[in-house]
Amino acid sequence: MNAPFRLGKPTVREAGPGDRAAYARFLEGQLQASVFHDPRWLDAVSRGGGHACRLLLAEQAGVIVAALPLHAVSSLLFGRALVSTGFAVGGGIVGDDEAAPALVAAAQDLAGRLKSPTVELRGGILPDAPGWHVKQDSHAGFVMPLAADDAAQLQAVPRKQRAELRKGLAHAFEIRTGNGPQDRAWHYRVYSESVRNLGTPVFPRRLFARVLDAFGNDADILTVLHEGQPLASVLSLYHRGAVMPYWGGGVHAARALRANDVMYYALMNHARERGMDRFDFGRSKVDSGAYHFKRNWGFVPEPLSYAHWTADGQAPRDVNPLSPRYQARIRLWQKLPLPVANLVGPFIARGLA
Repeated sequence: MNAPFRLGKPTVREAGPGDRAAYARFLEGQLQASVFHDPRWLDAVSRGGGHACRLLLAEQAGVIVAALPLHAVSSLLFGRALVSTGFAVGGGIVGDDEAAPALVAAAQDLAGRLKSPTVELRGGILPDAPGWHVKQDSHAGFVMPLAADDAAQLQAVPRKQRAELRKGLAHAFEIRTGNGPQDRAWHYRVYSESVRNLGTPVFPRRLFARVLDAFGNDADILTVLHEGQPLASVLSLYHRGAVMPYWGGGVHAARALRANDVMYYALMNHARERGMDRFDFGRSKVDSGAYHFKRNWGFVPEPLSYAHWTADGQAPRDVNPLSPRYQARIRLWQKLPLPVANLVGPFIARGLA
């Protein structure tokens, strides 16, 4: 956003504990600020993922005009990086465009001091500086208004996908929502099996717990049960009128019963009851299975912009699961017994922030 005219160039400093309230007030006036800029997200990732938050503030006359939250990621397998923000699909510089160059320079300087060869910005104001690479065609976001009621929501689903959803609704599912120990246990049980089947290490259990604890009523879990067994489950965030199903999945039996379809439809209705007016289906890699699944639901893809900088002489960090270098490992991971995958996975996934 464009800030009012102020004399002097912005100065950048790293925030301290005493700046939290001022930063939160600053975000209230930023329409482009995402849930991943929220101090609660920054703290949850630090506590649940072990990645220190380094918040850069640009100020003029003592007033915050722009900000760049970063997490310092360190992994033996995936290297070191400053990421805005950890485990997120959004982030980046928010605030006054004119202050962005100073924040970019400060981020590169911080990366040098931390011996981090890479800086990654997931959205926000994009850098226009030497050495930065911007991608605008690799990922897309999906957001759509919620319908007026349950019946209208069903009719809003395109015909072919609606037929699949009706097959799922014909089953005697139980829908549970909450934030308690049982909800968390069901979610981790389902989600960990789901990502193992995809060949991906599961995130640490404590990351989910810290996010749920930090967001309180602004986060919950919806689980679809059949004959008392959880088949599909999703942890969602609620932010400025939008629900974002962020960490979700289903066990193998969920596919035949269309439990995942029922889960998302139930979440749409649940979110409306909570006062939300938009469904943010998050990001997907262009032309991936998830990308086409969301399009089948009637969502229109919107290109997302990402930027990264790598120090001279260093190789860019590669955490793309579609990268050819990881395909053999993914196939191997899919064959692991679930207890083994859940034991080893969090140590690996921590570096995928």
